[in-house]
Amino acid sequence: MQIPIQLLDIEGEGFHVMVKGMINGMEANFLIDTGASRSVFDPTVIGKFIENPEFTKKPGITAGVGSSELESSTFIIHTLAFGDIEIHDYEAVALDLENIHESYRKLGLPSIDGIIGGDLLYKLRATLNYRLRKIRFTKPRSQSKTNK
Repeated sequence: MQIPIQLLDIEGEGFHVMVKGMINGMEANFLIDTGASRSVFDPTVIGKFIENPEFTKKPGITAGVGSSELESSTFIIHTLAFGDIEIHDYEAVALDLENIHESYRKLGLPSIDGIIGGDLLYKLRATLNYRLRKIRFTKPRSQSKTNK
């Protein structure tokens, strides 16, 4: 399954990669972050897709570039979809992404609804093709649909 990507120019200094997908049947914008170990979602933004999400505090500290300590929680997304690939009952990480939202507003870039990290990129055997501006996701061989 190949999906178009959008390259977002960050003031001539580089690019962020955005892809469209679905959260619980509603269109969403995702950044692709090959350096992030887990996919993350802002707890305030996820409320657009999940009514009253139940957050469970994640033990320990989540580390991120540019920050020393971040508190995070987990919650369940019933369905994440990219093209015809669906992930059901995905245990997602909630993390305050306000600094990213603010930067995007200042730069006039589209809002983001989540960041796809290494966990999903690996599971879906993602391949980025910058020349064609597409990302390819592959369903796992053992299943027709992907679970957590």
